[in-house]
Amino acid sequence: MDKNISIDHQLRATWQAVAKMYNEQATNHNSTMSMAFVLLTIDKEKGTPSTSLGPLMGMEPTSLSRILKSMEEKGAISREKNPDDGRSVIIKLTDYGLEMRKFSKNHVYQFNNVVREYVSEDELNSFFKVMTTINKLIAEKKIFETANQDK
Repeated sequence: MDKNISIDHQLRATWQAVAKMYNEQATNHNSTMSMAFVLLTIDKEKGTPSTSLGPLMGMEPTSLSRILKSMEEKGAISREKNPDDGRSVIIKLTDYGLEMRKFSKNHVYQFNNVVREYVSEDELNSFFKVMTTINKLIAEKKIFETANQDK
């Protein structure tokens, strides 16, 4: 199949370009795109249980653990015992983490605002509709359902 008309190729190539762009910006702040994503996912007032972060971000526990360890070493987060469940931990943003969260949020806003200058509201609505449909097809396992039924 021609990569220019392959949906998955376009998704992957675009996401890789976006990730590279964000990582270049994050490097200027001694961070990574993944760390910025964590900063934006953690509830800035109450913190977030560590067990909730992975599912919220679609990230594997081992990858998340590595990122959280690095963020704790940099002083962006702290870990506190969960008062509701002594077995789990709440991840909270430190003052430095809140500052880094602002940088991350501003970069996301800037990206969205610039894209919106070049893409019409109708085009964006179509884009979101297509992305929602793709995610639904994947979640409902409809992409390879014929192949899976043959097993």
